[in-house]
Amino acid sequence: MTTRKTPAATVPAQALSHPRTRRALRSTTRLVGWYAALSALTLGAVIALRDHPGLVNDAVWVRSAIVVATSLLMVSFAVRTARGHRRSYLRLRLASGIMLVAIAVILALPGDFPLWLKSEQAVCGVLLLLVVLIANGRRLRSAFATE
Repeated sequence: MTTRKTPAATVPAQALSHPRTRRALRSTTRLVGWYAALSALTLGAVIALRDHPGLVNDAVWVRSAIVVATSLLMVSFAVRTARGHRRSYLRLRLASGIMLVAIAVILALPGDFPLWLKSEQAVCGVLLLLVVLIANGRRLRSAFATE
């Protein structure tokens, strides 16, 4: 019988103390916060424009609700990552990458989404691209590496 060594749930504080690491964590938290705020504002616009079927259709409702929900999850991942939680760091990396791909698909496909929503999604995509680049960068990967 072999015992499997599991990594600690949190990163030692000294691994997060480097100024560049702290700056990377602060940047990802802010970017995800802006993404969540923009997503919530968009849902507010969808609610305000609900009586205009040319601007808001069923696909817009569904997409906006999903984006707000995932953005709030990502906020929790980013905050917990900044506190050194390894699993949250992994979740942040995965969720930001998956949402970035989903946004790229929304922008690339013609169809159900009006131009105003595609424009908002493009801005969200830029924010998430920055999160992906920072979260997958050497600085954070080394800080969250298992021993």
